Parts: sequence; C-alpha cells; structure tokens
Amino acid sequence: MRQGSAERITRETEIRASINLDGEGRSDISTGIAFMDHMLTLFAKHGKFDLNLAAKGDLEVDCHHTMEDLGLVLGEVTARALGDKRGIRRYGNFLLPMDESLALIALDLSGRPYLVYDLVPPAARIRDLDTALFKEFFQAFCVKGGINLHIRLLKGAEVHHVFEAVFKGLGRALSQAVEPDPRETGIPSTKGSL
Repeated sequence: MRQGSAERITRETEIRASINLDGEGRSDISTGIAFMDHMLTLFAKHGKFDLNLAAKGDLEVDCHHTMEDLGLVLGEVTARALGDKRGIRRYGNFLLPMDESLALIALDLSGRPYLVYDLVPPAARIRDLDTALFKEFFQAFCVKGGINLHIRLLKGAEVHHVFEAVFKGLGRALSQAVEPDPRETGIPSTKGSL
C-alpha cells in the first residue's frame, strides 16, 4: 500500500499526518479549525484516501500559520506516499457541482509545483476563517507535493458550497492521478523521472 507520514513542528504549529492513497476514505482530522476539519474529511472521503491529521497552531494570532502548514504537510505526505510515481496515471481532473457552485480541478503530479487559482470567494470569511487563506493552503500543498494544480470556480454564490466543491473535486482529481495505470510500467514521462 502507498502510504506516507510526516510531521512539522515549529514555534507556530505542530502538525502530524499520515495518508494511505489506497484507502477507503476514512479520516481522523483535528486541525483546530472546524471548517478545515470538514473540508479535509470531504477530500479524504471523495479521494478514497485514509487520512489522519492532527494540528495545533497559534490560532490565537490567526489561522494563517496553521492553514499554510496544513498545506505543506498534506503535500509532503502525498509525495512520500507516491514515491517515484512509477505506474500512475499522473493527470487528474474533475468538474464538481455542489448546488449552485461548480468547480473545475485539474492537476499534474509533474514534480513541478505551480498553482493557478481562479477563484474569488463570494464572502471574505467563514465564521472566523479568512477565505483568502485557502490560496495559501493550496500553494503550500503544491510546493511540498510537487503538484501543478489548477482550481477554477465556474459558478458559486454560497461560500460553504464553493469550498465544498473545490475540496471534493480535489479529492476526485487526485484519486484519478494517483490511480495505477495498467498500461504504464514505468515513470509516466519521457524524461524518465517526475
């Protein structure tokens, strides 16, 4: 089974995580940010990843350090679980509707991190969480995961639905990309490595 684990301990956050890419969608998540617990649970469920993640951060300052470091750790465990990426499909995409919201997620496990974030949140906050911090989360995820990720919001009026569509779509697209390709016996690149 393809599994990865990591921890990040700084003066601002303490995060431990593990992922099984060949799981059943089970998760145990506690970030201190209730909305992120919900979003990462959706990501795991729809990607069929088993994800355990525990975080303590300086939320008394604000959510920035925790959100960014969550992305770093999730990217790192994903990269570790993939190893050399031998035999995977590499690319994944998903168009996900969530009521009035519609999100397009496309990604390449190229090893070259890049984020295209075409999403203007319809509200500045979800309770006490600044919605601008989602871009920081996804940027960090791309950097540590070596992922080229495009997130495009095609429609969306209700902020909860918008991010629910994005996280479910990310789980589905990543699940496609990490799936074994029965026709690929090596690294899915003419370069010979990813």
